[in-house]
Amino acid sequence: AAALVMDPQQRILLEVAWEALENAGIPPTSLRRSQTGVFVGACVSEYGYLASADLPSVDAWNYLGGALSIIANRLSYFLDLRGPSLTIDTACSSSLVAIHLASQSLRQGDSNVIIAAGVNLLLSPAVFAGFDQSSALSKTGACHAFDASADGFVRGEGCGVVVLKRLSDARRDGDRLLAVIRGSAVNQDGHSNGLFAPNPAAQMEVLRSAYAAADVSVREVDYVETHGTGTSLGDP
Repeated sequence: AAALVMDPQQRILLEVAWEALENAGIPPTSLRRSQTGVFVGACVSEYGYLASADLPSVDAWNYLGGALSIIANRLSYFLDLRGPSLTIDTACSSSLVAIHLASQSLRQGDSNVIIAAGVNLLLSPAVFAGFDQSSALSKTGACHAFDASADGFVRGEGCGVVVLKRLSDARRDGDRLLAVIRGSAVNQDGHSNGLFAPNPAAQMEVLRSAYAAADVSVREVDYVETHGTGTSLGDP
């Protein structure tokens, strides 16, 4: 009964997290009862809407199957992990905020290993309808971010997982290092021209905070990855 109403995002995360640990050279079963944290970015459990649409058929498993919190908790339960377990919903920035909070957890000593992830599946037409009514979706079916022809974004599906450790621990364990997180920062726009309107001053502030946290000069940056919605409101 539980499997029938389990959000597919939970199932996909279980699979990809296992693959990420194998790729990192960490046997998943070796983490049992350890201070391993799980930080997952996810936004809206569309499957929860579908699974509970027929009210007479709803049972106790529907809540567990569709709750955002259970996406991270399911992985902690399955692998018997004892560190923090959080699902973070900050819309488009969810997975990056998950990595930010995961890094803080490592620095504070709350976790020794962290599985940080992002997962998203498109399952409910209601969410598409809402975006369409707000004129956020591209009419051409393509996202032309930072382009004069941009007319909206296109939603996508996927799951990504990274395994994080303190740099000293990774070197001690002989791990293969893919990247080092020097620093990160998170803020909010506060009051702007609208709830969905960006605040350039706040965006500049969070960039300065991130550079300061990383102790990196702007002149040292060679590559920048950005988020563009492909809309006249969001891109400028």
